[in-house]
Amino acid sequence: MTNWLYRYPTLYSGILLKRYKRFFVDVQLDSGEIVTAHCPNTGPMTGVSTIGSAVKLSKSDNPHRKLAYTLELIQVDDNQPIWVGVNTILPNRIVKIALAKYLFPELRNYSEIKTEVVYGQQKSRVDFFLTGSNGESPIYLEVKNTTWSQGTLAIFPDTETTRGQKHLQELTALLPQTRAVMLYFINRGDCTEFAPGDTTDPTYGKLLREAIAAGLEVLPCRFHVSPEGIRYLGLAKLRI
Repeated sequence: MTNWLYRYPTLYSGILLKRYKRFFVDVQLDSGEIVTAHCPNTGPMTGVSTIGSAVKLSKSDNPHRKLAYTLELIQVDDNQPIWVGVNTILPNRIVKIALAKYLFPELRNYSEIKTEVVYGQQKSRVDFFLTGSNGESPIYLEVKNTTWSQGTLAIFPDTETTRGQKHLQELTALLPQTRAVMLYFINRGDCTEFAPGDTTDPTYGKLLREAIAAGLEVLPCRFHVSPEGIRYLGLAKLRI
């Protein structure tokens, strides 16, 4: 398979035994050794943290790290197993690579990519600030990692997110004077549609629809995820 945006380092296979204190998981490696790994996902990981699931861990050679292993992937769905990326640090890195390659045709006419730019009345930090050299309006781009699904429908968020609500409010306040874009990084390849999580955070769903009505652009981006790496599949259908 070609066109990898990101290639995983060597990964170690195991079975998820326990998740606790948000940042920790116990995993039994194929060798039989039980290790505690860092879980770089503070959310509930709805539907993708089932005990007994197959997982993949990366391993750091940094001697100063307290936990050498990091949880990267979880396998879900016994009938048609699929890998889901759960390392929330990766989506922004991968989107930055994709932006540098001008992989998203919906985003054009930018020549400079800045990250973590402060904006808005609440002094939020937007993930990406894209500017062009031809007088084009700048683009404020926020990225949200998405792993929860119901069938082929990807859903965000999987819990109440006041931070996410704030980001929508800040982006909406920019409109229509400039472009604001919400990119949902669907970190699994089995979802073809996207919708807000009205059952988990109805306020977020309401704010998202208001933002879209005001001109917010939404890019529900599908990604194929495997122990080899991650590649872009295109947009999911938006269900609002």
